[in-house]
Amino acid sequence: MVELRSILELIDLGELFAKPQPLEVELGCGDASFLVEYARQNPERNFIGVERLLGRLQKLDKKGRRIGLENTRGVRIESAYFLQYLLPPQTATALHIYFPDPWPKKKHRRHRLINEAFPALARTVLAPGGTVFLRTDDVDYFQQMTEVFAGVNFFGKTETLPALVEITTDFEGEFNARGIPTLRAAYQLL
Repeated sequence: MVELRSILELIDLGELFAKPQPLEVELGCGDASFLVEYARQNPERNFIGVERLLGRLQKLDKKGRRIGLENTRGVRIESAYFLQYLLPPQTATALHIYFPDPWPKKKHRRHRLINEAFPALARTVLAPGGTVFLRTDDVDYFQQMTEVFAGVNFFGKTETLPALVEITTDFEGEFNARGIPTLRAAYQLL
């Protein structure tokens, strides 16, 4: 887990990772089941898991250390804040947002991470050709996600990579076991 020196300055990726490699970020990494497995399969990339809850980041740290990963780091902060103020521009090749809080009550929907402002925020931190990968079980939120990305001309719909589909998150496994399907979308920066 990364101790931020400041929440007002961009993070220095050279200080976080021993090797300068392409960076992918998971916003809301949960119990880190996806991130740890994906990082294990892709040692030629660096990964940051962003999460508000300390216990979840401790799981990322523990799981990563247990299998000897050197390409993962965890940051405890709100995801939108991390993108807006801490991640240097054009540094991420991918953003993974899997099963974000759907804030199902109408009056709370303004708290959703994927909203009208998100594509512009993602465009700022993504390297040219970078991709946003989305998953949810919530039909209403999925509709909002697809509408938000359809409403901008700087992202185009693309396919989710088969290697990503094969790695499930903790929430995804629970939902799928109950017969609730995963809704997926991916958008590439044009």
